[in-house]
Amino acid sequence: MTDQGLRVAIDPNSALAGAEDLYSLAGKRVAIEFSASPPKTNGLRMAGAIVPLNSAIDEKISGTTTWVTLMCKFQDNSNEPKSLAFFQSQYGTAPGQLDHYWRQVSYNKIDLIGSKAYGWLYLPRPRSAYIRANGSANLDQLFYDCTNAANSAVNFAANGGVQGINMMFNSDLDGYAWGGGKCATLDGIYKCWSTTWNPPWSFNNLAPLAHEMGHGYGLPHANNSDGDRDPYDNPWDVMSDPWNNAVSDSTYGRRPKHLSTYSRARLAWVDSARRITLAAGSYRLNIGLDRASLSGSGNAQMILVTLPGQPSSRYYTIEARKRGGEYESNLAGDAVIIHRVDTQASTPAFSVDADIPPANRSNNEGSMFKPGEIWTAPDGAFRVHVQAATPEGFLVSVCGPKPTGSDPCFASRITRMK
Repeated sequence: MTDQGLRVAIDPNSALAGAEDLYSLAGKRVAIEFSASPPKTNGLRMAGAIVPLNSAIDEKISGTTTWVTLMCKFQDNSNEPKSLAFFQSQYGTAPGQLDHYWRQVSYNKIDLIGSKAYGWLYLPRPRSAYIRANGSANLDQLFYDCTNAANSAVNFAANGGVQGINMMFNSDLDGYAWGGGKCATLDGIYKCWSTTWNPPWSFNNLAPLAHEMGHGYGLPHANNSDGDRDPYDNPWDVMSDPWNNAVSDSTYGRRPKHLSTYSRARLAWVDSARRITLAAGSYRLNIGLDRASLSGSGNAQMILVTLPGQPSSRYYTIEARKRGGEYESNLAGDAVIIHRVDTQASTPAFSVDADIPPANRSNNEGSMFKPGEIWTAPDGAFRVHVQAATPEGFLVSVCGPKPTGSDPCFASRITRMK
């Protein structure tokens, strides 16, 4: 949208290519250079380059992030699936509640203090009025009508503007829950509000709700490596598959698993002391890599491997995951997890799978690298050797290409290559 309020439709693939990291620009003011190519037959303009007007893009999310829940029911449906007390309790500080979860997954970088639920509130239209002819939900109209219905009760301007708005609807939308941002003026404040749109199956389970809130914080989907373009098949990141390998809760349904360290790092939640950056081809032996879920770790929790000759938008991340705790006890196993990252992709982080062909869902053995195993990157650019388990993670070495002589990295006959 331009400063004059004009909406310009841009081809999504050209936008991804024109911006080094399109998701980091969400809600920011940008300058767009359009391609000399004419618009596509569907009217979409082709972007040549997209750059922020401010030189520095701050994706950091920290401190108190207050959310409001708006419980909105369609004009033609009086059903109230859950009570106000239920929605308020979702923001609680006990294990399995959202404030507890986001504190833990952010290493205490954020909290949800002051978050509150309101409703139920009637929307001015029946459900059918919010569903377009093609079957998709009119998210804009749902936002405007739901926030307007709540306007007399909710102070959206609290603390300079609440972080986000969780809208809960009493019937299905279009088969999906949605999360992201909506730019609008509420209570005199114009900003891009973190926003989620949730049908009953979403708010009955904290896992998909946390997934949509993650989008609200600015996180994209994660993915696996099977190439099917399905972004919901990587259970190592709640921003991909929130359902599988999740802990069940008698009150709040499926609990959310943790984020990958790639997703955490996007929001500046991985401290520099917990992160190691290496160039492919270099050697770093005997790295103590603690599980990503460990708060207060004294060791590394994220290894980032850059690729010489490749743009900075392409790299690998390495992290440790272990079963245990309130959210991670049903993981597929205790292992080192590797992601290939391309921030110009629509799903930037892809979990690595050594199986050929890759599994449809990355909770398979090929996606888990365990003690005694070595993974070799494509073209032999670097290798990852999982040497041994430690009480809180693994001992890992990152090595260059396999030499012709003695190999300080090779200490096992169990080798995985892809």
